[in-house]
Amino acid sequence: MNYLKTGMLLAALTGLFMAIGAALGGQQGMVIAFVVALAMNAFSYWNSDKMVLRMYGAREVDARTAPELHHMVGELARNAGLPMPKVYVIDNPQPNAFATGRDPEHAAVAATTGILHTLSREELAGVMAHELAHIKNRDTLIMTITATIAGAISMLANFAMFFGGNRNSNNGGVGIVGTIAIMILAPLGAALVQMAISRTREYAADRMGAQISGNPMALAAALEKIAGAAHRVPNMAAERNPATAHMFIINPLSGQRMDNLFSTHPDTGNRIAALETLAREMGGRGAASSGGAASGPWGRPGPRPGAGPWG
Repeated sequence: MNYLKTGMLLAALTGLFMAIGAALGGQQGMVIAFVVALAMNAFSYWNSDKMVLRMYGAREVDARTAPELHHMVGELARNAGLPMPKVYVIDNPQPNAFATGRDPEHAAVAATTGILHTLSREELAGVMAHELAHIKNRDTLIMTITATIAGAISMLANFAMFFGGNRNSNNGGVGIVGTIAIMILAPLGAALVQMAISRTREYAADRMGAQISGNPMALAAALEKIAGAAHRVPNMAAERNPATAHMFIINPLSGQRMDNLFSTHPDTGNRIAALETLAREMGGRGAASSGGAASGPWGRPGPRPGAGPWG
């Protein structure tokens, strides 16, 4: 059902893009819009992972520099039937994580030092499993394409006055009123569809991640802790690059208390409720992991960022 909903939303987003191109430039405008979309998608397909990792100052770690984290990701990747992704650590106090990469063979997971110092080992495993689920579902590619098309719609809308403002409705154009409407409504519509796709994929990754780790309640406890800390600890890199907010397991932006209609992530309480239902289906495993103080090397207020078992 999640895949069907995602496909329908992507089709709607693509249709909106093509419709704007046709409205602004007729058949020629529609073809130009399609070519621009293909070019932007191709660029994003090959370069988005490198760009976002560089954007957040992520540093790659391995079995020598971060043995416990690297081993954990390797175990979870085997459980998921995935090749070992690259593992990165971001020196950032906000607990959060994301996955990126164009396919499972070219994937990476990134965790902040804040999340390594905040969660217990079981909770961190739940988060890493969630990110691997995004890789297995190819959500990183889906969201890259979604962001690209949404960005292209915004770009077309910004140039609407140049392309469509001089074409009146009698000659097949949208006219000045239609042009203004496109400038205002098109980016809004694209953003809403993008957010709906992001929320759909988060629910799917929660479910699959809990199955990969075998502990839904550990992931639920992690989501609760991360959401609480994200309200208090700013992520300045994310604030400078809000278009990447949908990649994180919890919205990293300080304005995340916006109305649900404009949120890139589902409500955390709803996600936890879905995981509790899954835990009952799986026999309630992991109930002891929810709530309480974090334990183990992942939960202690560890050493300064850049040190410790994670590198």
